Amino acid sequence: MASLLIVNPYASGVDEHRVEAVRAELGWPELVLTERRGHATELVRELEPAAEAVYVFSGDGGFNEVLNGLSGRVPVGFVPGGGASVLARALGLPQDPAAAARRLARGTRRRISLGRANGRRFGFSAGVGFDAELVRRIDALGRRADGRRAGNPRFLWAGLRAAWETRAQFEPALDVDGHGEAAFALVANCDPYTYLGPVALHLVPLATFEGGLDLVAPRRVTPRTMPRFTSYLVRRRGVERAKDVLYLHDVDRIEIRCRMPLPLQLDGEDVGDVEHVLLEAERDAVDVLV
Repeated sequence: MASLLIVNPYASGVDEHRVEAVRAELGWPELVLTERRGHATELVRELEPAAEAVYVFSGDGGFNEVLNGLSGRVPVGFVPGGGASVLARALGLPQDPAAAARRLARGTRRRISLGRANGRRFGFSAGVGFDAELVRRIDALGRRADGRRAGNPRFLWAGLRAAWETRAQFEPALDVDGHGEAAFALVANCDPYTYLGPVALHLVPLATFEGGLDLVAPRRVTPRTMPRFTSYLVRRRGVERAKDVLYLHDVDRIEIRCRMPLPLQLDGEDVGDVEHVLLEAERDAVDVLV
């Protein structure tokens, strides 16, 4: 086959009309639909050897599944089809699926690094503790009638509610080997860390797809320090100099030991509770189309 298009039909921005528009822009690649969680990983492992390129029209969960099935022998293109589509946007692609597919069809390649958490790949972020708990809360709300996940307003509400329940107080809950204790840990493979609607959250402005991993982990959060920590998300500076935050830049290995089981998220997907996380940079891992 010349190229392969893997589509998650339940992603927020995917429908039949958009699928056909994307296929047309990509030159009518072979189409396969995912049917269940983890199916994209299975599909790409089975079909990648016969493809010249792999495209994915999905949200970040589907992107993550494909990354975990890729051998790295063929380039991959990410067509934004989710509520956030952080990976595609961080790679500089437009949010409109057809426009993104048109860009991908030009075939410009970029070699990027990936992260691994206990062996599982992630494209843009991993979180232990607070942000993973937010992902879990969103998942607990279930899917809408059309099978799609709750959107950004629900995510923002979940964050505000979690902060209210804890009175914006987060005490040390984990230890970063060799660097000390922290309340929670945010690990990035690029900048921005994520998006809230149209707003990019630049918690790790020095992180790049070509480098290693960056870590931001507040030692503790109190009502007094919460506004300052929140400001780091949007102003693109300051966190690397903050005395109350553990900050690591462009590293190959981060080991985290939790004082109790804590939730872990990878690319916005809840992957369960952990007591120990080994995060590693997989440099020069895959060719992406941009």
